[in-house]
Amino acid sequence: MTGKLIDDCFVLDKDRLPHHEAIAILKARVHPVTGIEQVPLADAAGRFLAEAVVAPRLIPAHDNAAVDGYAFAASDYAAETGASLRIAGEAAAGHPYGGAVQGGSAVRIFTGAVMPAGLDTVAMQEDVRIEERDGARWAHISPGLKPGANRRLAGEDTKAGETLIAPGVRLRPQDVASAAATGLGALCCHAPLKVAVFSTGDEILRPGEPFAEGKVYDANAPMLHGLIAAAGMETIDLGVLSDTRERVVAALEAASGQFHAIVISGGASQGKEDHVVQSIDALGKRHLWQIAIKPGRPMSFGQIGDCVVLGLPGNPVAVFVCFVMYVRPVLTRLAGGAWPEPVRFSVPAAFSQQKKVGRREFWRARLVREDGRLLAAKFPRDGSGLISSLREADGLIEVHEDVQEIREGDLVDFIPFSAFGLD
Repeated sequence: MTGKLIDDCFVLDKDRLPHHEAIAILKARVHPVTGIEQVPLADAAGRFLAEAVVAPRLIPAHDNAAVDGYAFAASDYAAETGASLRIAGEAAAGHPYGGAVQGGSAVRIFTGAVMPAGLDTVAMQEDVRIEERDGARWAHISPGLKPGANRRLAGEDTKAGETLIAPGVRLRPQDVASAAATGLGALCCHAPLKVAVFSTGDEILRPGEPFAEGKVYDANAPMLHGLIAAAGMETIDLGVLSDTRERVVAALEAASGQFHAIVISGGASQGKEDHVVQSIDALGKRHLWQIAIKPGRPMSFGQIGDCVVLGLPGNPVAVFVCFVMYVRPVLTRLAGGAWPEPVRFSVPAAFSQQKKVGRREFWRARLVREDGRLLAAKFPRDGSGLISSLREADGLIEVHEDVQEIREGDLVDFIPFSAFGLD
């Protein structure tokens, strides 16, 4: 592992931090911690770029034909009447026409072929009539073409020296294609971030185990595994921690030496069996606890050595909301990515709802179309244990601290799950 985190203790002077202050703390205290390695293009999609990709030359490097047809000089052509031009030869992709083209001549050309010197326009082959005359082939080109038609200009995609992809970008297939167009065979990327996942609680059963009264199946660990993988990190599920301080402390201490980050669900509150926060304090430093949000208030953020520890509530909806709004950006930054700001759209509300002032709330919602308008429809129940609400929603409505009521027709901030790659 590489990189060092700030480990000075952060003094918490508020019972519950506002959302914007929590984000500011997280932004200020995390930075890339993984090593850097060369990654072949075939394996680069999904990785976080460490060094900018800069175009070494024009892309495309030459003027070339956009269609199959016949290349000619616009000066030999009249848009009102067309032209008859002697066919001087042929140019194909990878096989340029050799030599100079005399005035009054055309060259048979195929898509992607370099434009012969002196020629600047291409007629599509279906707009050209070919005739044999006097031992030569002639192209009769229809009228109506503009100079430069069907020609791609050198550098029209990218100029030499232009930055194509900036550091911190999580590479998409289209980014990899852009890098490939420069001739690069590998990219300088951050090594994968390694994340451990724990669940906590004596009441937790692992999926597949026999059901028992008073127990609940662990929905959080599989969900977190999928969320972390979708964000581009490597994750391993380290199981369920029993409700004993010794067990939690021992597990966190062992994992902190092997992983860049630990994500824990449950045990984040102030009950006598909630040991996560106290264990972070015992082993390292805590920088954040208790956020003025709903759901997800008891989220914690700290570190043990250079391992970031993120404690989440136990209810699945709160886990999901805290992950996409706080944990995912932290992990992305640790992994070498730029801090991802959520995409928000202003959409009219299809409902009315009152809210407590002083906290930021995230309501599960889906987009509906009524009378040709796109509206945000809130899930009717607010319980943070309702996994069905996550399944039926396609985004979150973010409601700021000073808002007391949303009325039908008011514009609300809608954050689509697709912004997190979760559509």
